[in-house]
Parts: sequence; structure tokens; C-alpha cells
Amino acid sequence: MADVKTHRVGIIMNGVTGRMGTNQHLMRSIVEIIKQGGVKIGENEVIMPDCVLCGRRPDALQELCKRSGVEKWSTDVEAQINDPSYDVYFDAQTTDRRVDWVTRALNAGKHVYCEKPTATTTEEAYKLYALATEKGLKNGVVQDKLWLPGFLKLKKLVDEGFFGEILSVMGNFGYWVFEGEPGGQPPQRPSWNYRKEDGGGIMIDMVCHFRYILSNLFGNIKCLNAVGSTLVKQRWNEKDKPYKCTADDISMTTFEMDSGVIAHINASWATRVRRDDLLVLQVDGTKGSAVVGLRDCLVQSAADTPRPVWNPDVPQPIDFYEGWKSVDPDVEYDNAFKIQWEMFLRHLVCDEPFMWNLLEGAKGVQLAELSLQSWANRSWIEIPELEA
Repeated sequence: MADVKTHRVGIIMNGVTGRMGTNQHLMRSIVEIIKQGGVKIGENEVIMPDCVLCGRRPDALQELCKRSGVEKWSTDVEAQINDPSYDVYFDAQTTDRRVDWVTRALNAGKHVYCEKPTATTTEEAYKLYALATEKGLKNGVVQDKLWLPGFLKLKKLVDEGFFGEILSVMGNFGYWVFEGEPGGQPPQRPSWNYRKEDGGGIMIDMVCHFRYILSNLFGNIKCLNAVGSTLVKQRWNEKDKPYKCTADDISMTTFEMDSGVIAHINASWATRVRRDDLLVLQVDGTKGSAVVGLRDCLVQSAADTPRPVWNPDVPQPIDFYEGWKSVDPDVEYDNAFKIQWEMFLRHLVCDEPFMWNLLEGAKGVQLAELSLQSWANRSWIEIPELEA
């Protein structure tokens, strides 16, 4: 058997002890890539990540090394950034820390891959893109939902012309995040998410997602109108101490696309779920409609559409859940985060195209920032173009 040529890629993984960093990026992406023998790029050629786990808590890093099988860890991120044996800096810290550390990494000549939002302001996010471009460094931003099974099925339907003329998109995201009151249910999200001063807020978090979903599937967003609120006023932090919530925990945003498609998406951390999934989009077109969750996609063609008649004086005779067909129910899909990690690694080593860069990240921050502005002004806002 021929020897396998291995391209080692040293990766500094900063903030990896957090929920997303641990579960999606380390355990379900990098560890799985290592287990499978790397990213195969030829008959006898692979890319193999070699990581150092970074954070502020030695005990958590040591425990994570035991779980993952990664041997190296450090609380001295600066030293790792200045270590020439690492090519890539990955950031999964809280949003308010990201700009500083990504800037340091770029100035040290590291390629960058990071979570979104990349910043809390468009100006800061665009500066990261400009710096990476000036330094000639490769860069990417996590836009994971594009590779979820439901959205891959939706993209296939769009590309095949299933919908005919697409008319509208309606979405709902969210669930009840417990307040964390001692003796009650523990919260599912960290406390900083609910403090504006620490980079929290559902608009800055979720509108970045809505931007890349809508833009990649339905075209450029022309303008928006948004409203939000802070519904839950008090929560309890990781030390069981009460704190005042200062960040928005609900947003309702309407987007108008260049194509004329209207998209409206609600997001809330203070809602109880009665729908198919935590994130559901309904896409309506002249020839058919689709209801899309994180994994499943159901369609109803024009021919299968029932003919309801409004009559509130009798029980509804139509079961509206009938007449929908599942798209590719037996197809297996890989983890969405892992798919994008593999694409970014191929971009690094093979120079394959990778469009989801820091400019795309800045566009997501821009949309979130303009949503906040629209809410404050009670107005529609046009979306200026961010130039490459």
C-alpha cells in the first residue's frame, strides 16, 4: 500500500470550552475528522488537523482534552498565536472578545476561521475583513445552517425550480429558555446572551443566521423592518445570582429581497414550541410550497393543494397536515459544522473556493445592526452594499 501524504494543519481553538465550541466544533467536527483519518483530498493524500485547545479555565481544558483525545491545551493564547507551528486561529469565544483576538491573530499572520457574529458593529466586522485581505490571509465564518439536512433539501428544491415563482418566506425560530431560578430548571444558554453590555441579544445573534440563509437561497436582501423587546426581565447567572436582562430576547423582522420575495422571520427565547422544529421556514411559490426544519423538508405541490372554504360555524373538515410529502427521507447527511470545517480545510490546503469569508460575516453583522436601528427608529431601512 502506498504511503499516505499528510498535510498537517495546526489550529488554535480559542473559547472551545463553551457549549458550541465543545459540542459542534471540537467533538462533532474536528475530533470526527481526526477519527476518520483526516480530510481525503486524493487517493493517498489527506489533511489532518492538529489542535491546541485554548481558554481561561485550566480544569475545563484538561477535562476537554480527556474527552476529545486532543493532547495540547493552553491558557496563554498569545503564546500560541505567536507559535509558527500553528497556521490557523479559530475563535468560539463570546462575541465581545472576538474582534480583539481575531485582529491579533491576523496581525500574527494566522489564517482565521471563526464563529458569528464576528463583531457587534458593522464597522468592526468590516475592519476584520479588510485586515485579512490586506495581509493576504485566508478566512472563513461559520454559517452552519446552510449544510443542515433540511436546508440542503430546500436548496435542491430551489435549484430544481420546484416552487415556480417564489412568493414569500415565513419563519419561526426559538424556544423557552429557562430563567435559571435556583430550584427550577437550569438555563440552556449562558447568561451573557441576555446582557447587551456583554454582546448579548437575539438580533445580533440570530439575524446573522437569517442573512446567510436568505441570501444564499433567495437572493440579495434589499431592505428590512424590525421590532424587538426584552420580554423576560430577570434571570439567574451561572453562580445562581439574579441579574437584570438588558438584551432583546425577541425579534420580528420583515425582509424584502431584490427579487420581490417577502420574508418574515420571528425569533424568541421566550416562546413555547408548537411546530415541527426549533427553526421552521415555510416557502410558498406558484407551483408548490415547502415546510423546512433543521432535518426534514415537506412539500405540497399545486396539484396536491386542498381547496378550503371559510366557514367558522362548522368543524374544519380538512386535515391540513395531510397532502405533504417528505423530501429524501432516507438520505443520510453529515454534521453541518463538520461539512464546513472540511471545506475550509480544503480551501487552506488545496485553494478550493470558499465564499463564506469575513466579508460575509460583516454582512450578517450589518443586517443585525440595521435591524436594531430599524427597531429604534420604527422604520424601514435600505441595506447598503458592503464592497469586496
